[in-house]
Amino acid sequence: MKTASFLVIIFIISFSSTAQNLNGVWRGTLTQGPGGCFRVYNIELNIKTENGKINGASYHYSDVTNYVKEDFGGNYNSSNKSLNINELKVLTFHVPPDCIPCIKQYSLFYEKQDNKEVLTGDWNGVTMNNTASCPPGKITLARVAESDFEHIKEIKVDTGTIRLDFYDNAQVDGDIITVLLNNQPLASNQKLTSKPITLEIKVDLVNKEQEITMVAENLGDIPPNTALLIITAGNKRYQLYLTSTEKKSAQVRFIYEDPRSTQ
Repeated sequence: MKTASFLVIIFIISFSSTAQNLNGVWRGTLTQGPGGCFRVYNIELNIKTENGKINGASYHYSDVTNYVKEDFGGNYNSSNKSLNINELKVLTFHVPPDCIPCIKQYSLFYEKQDNKEVLTGDWNGVTMNNTASCPPGKITLARVAESDFEHIKEIKVDTGTIRLDFYDNAQVDGDIITVLLNNQPLASNQKLTSKPITLEIKVDLVNKEQEITMVAENLGDIPPNTALLIITAGNKRYQLYLTSTEKKSAQVRFIYEDPRSTQ
């Protein structure tokens, strides 16, 4: 009886050791046949798994200012280490006018290559307006520590006017910032203090997405350059802590969501 129990325990340990944890960020490249907007571009899958089911968000992008964000679902077969992922809908996008986002399906396989975890496979899909097939291609991903979009906050709003109040975070140490709206200066070389730098932006059905970037003009007496941003959007209030360095700026994207569409 003890031997049988011991064998059962060994079997359970052996079985669980083969179950692969896929949770996390996977980044790589995606190729596309002739007729696509880009022949090769970047892709990220932020994967969450539970009991063989997969969900998460994907980013397709040439850079973090030109991107499509979608949510997805699917399943993972641990016996052959295969993943089937279906993008469900476009959440938001910022792409050139002649590009149409594509809703994709992925057939992927997990493996280790020289201690590097990778997902490889094929994809196909249809355009967002469902009028044409997207030129299919290949996809190669590797597990990474964090997303290229980690420092970008996204906030959905249902009001036209948004108030932004920038304060120095914690100790006032001489931080100087420039604030950009869609890469255009909104406030230049402003010193952060205990009194706010107050700005207003507008979002609506025409301008559904507005991107604020906080650029560090210096690092202050206590690097990095940090700010407390209080956002007032109608009767909603948000508090964000932003950090900018000489190499990376902090970004916040405001996405207008028509309140009538959520009723």
